[in-house]
Order: sequence, then C-alpha cells, then structure tokens
Amino acid sequence: MNNFRTLKAYTNAKDLVKQVYAFLKQFPREEQYALCDQLRRAVISIPSNIAEGSGRMSAKDQAHFYSIAYGSLMEVLAQLDVACDLGYITKEEFKSFEIIIDEEAKMLTGLINKRKAAL
Repeated sequence: MNNFRTLKAYTNAKDLVKQVYAFLKQFPREEQYALCDQLRRAVISIPSNIAEGSGRMSAKDQAHFYSIAYGSLMEVLAQLDVACDLGYITKEEFKSFEIIIDEEAKMLTGLINKRKAAL
C-alpha cells in the first residue's frame, strides 16, 4: 500500500508541482483564472494519476493512468511554452522546466512500457 510514494516519477512530479505553483505567483493577476488555473490542474494531475495508476490492480489500468499523467505533463510543457512567449517566465526559466519535464517524461515512459510488457 502507498507504494507510489516510493516511485521516483511520483516524487519528481510533486517537486514539479511545487515549482510551478511558486512560479504562478509571478503571473499577472488577469491570468489567475485562465492560464494559472489551467496550469494548476494539469500539473497536479501528474502525481495524482501516478498514484491512481499505482492503486489499480491490472497492468493495463496502471499503464492507462501513467499515460494520462504523461499527457498532463505534455500539457504543462505546452502551457509553460505559452507563458514564456507571453513574457510571464524567462527563456532560461522555461529551459529549466523543460529539463525537469524531459526527465519526468522518461520516467513515465519507463513506467508505461514496464506495465505494457506485463500484459
């Protein structure tokens, strides 16, 4: 039980949540219910779906939820890319996020492939 808490993909996803939330405090007020809200939902979806997938009994269900987490991760990347274009974060800050997201993507891909191999 609670084995998801030992997964590196889960702990890194939680760190990404904290980092994104910290950056959202810098965004303009008019974005609080637009881009900020969307980013919050997408980034929190990553560790949530890792946890939910880990709680599923079948490898197929686990892979499905890990895939949802991956999709949310890509959504975060796209939204941060837009935030960079809008000048809400710098190119350097975006590059830092991109490195973290790339590493998380590799871990999630590994989890997905491992579960699919068990089918």
